Amino acid sequence: MFRSRLRRRGGTAVALLAAASLMVTLSGCGVDPLTPQEAREEAGSDNKPGGEGRRVDCAKTKCIALTFDAGPGKDTPKLLDILKEKQVPATFFLLGSKHVDRYPKVVKRIADEGHEVANHTWTHRILTDLDAAEVREELARTQDAVERITGRKPTLMRPPQGRTDDTVSEVSKELGLAQILWSITAKDYSTNDSALIEQRVLDQAHGDGIILLHDIYDGTVPAVPPIIDELKRRGFTFVTVPELLAPGKAEPGTVYRPEKD
Repeated sequence: MFRSRLRRRGGTAVALLAAASLMVTLSGCGVDPLTPQEAREEAGSDNKPGGEGRRVDCAKTKCIALTFDAGPGKDTPKLLDILKEKQVPATFFLLGSKHVDRYPKVVKRIADEGHEVANHTWTHRILTDLDAAEVREELARTQDAVERITGRKPTLMRPPQGRTDDTVSEVSKELGLAQILWSITAKDYSTNDSALIEQRVLDQAHGDGIILLHDIYDGTVPAVPPIIDELKRRGFTFVTVPELLAPGKAEPGTVYRPEKD
């Protein structure tokens, strides 16, 4: 069993994403996260395919993955403009209800512009509080909605508040979804201060890191350009989550989380 513990928080809007600032709980026996480095090493040792045509080799390059949760929202088009201008790929963990179904053109644009489209459930229910059928509904509805828009089902998901267990892992495996956690968070749900969001990310940045931000909060998108510029200056290369794991492939049901340096 994983060592960390996550306490459930109350509230409404804050509770939706508050646990992004916390260590996650992997509460089920047998749920053991892999790091990106371990995913790459396992692929290499097993001589698995998947490295052909890679844009970057994260075993040799200081990579970092920029990810956004709980969108798309009203500011996502502006964010996509920024990413396009700066030639940075990102991974978007999309929320179904009132997001994917409200902004289908934005979802299609995310996919068309080469970003990774991923699953963040339908209504952001805490999956470890649900039975298998309820977990399946939360994930499958978003899978189907994204497929209708983009022609492709996601292969990655992020459990709300990072909470997962054996049941969540089993259903994720059934649906073809790997579970992606994070190692860098700006707690952008708690502030609209873009400079503070920027500083929090930069203070935590590390190789093989996964940055968690939310493109639904007013302070977040304005913080993205200086974050990108400074991390590039420090020698980081931005990648999607699948690129971070390559030549490893995100295995359905498996939990991935980087370790901080």
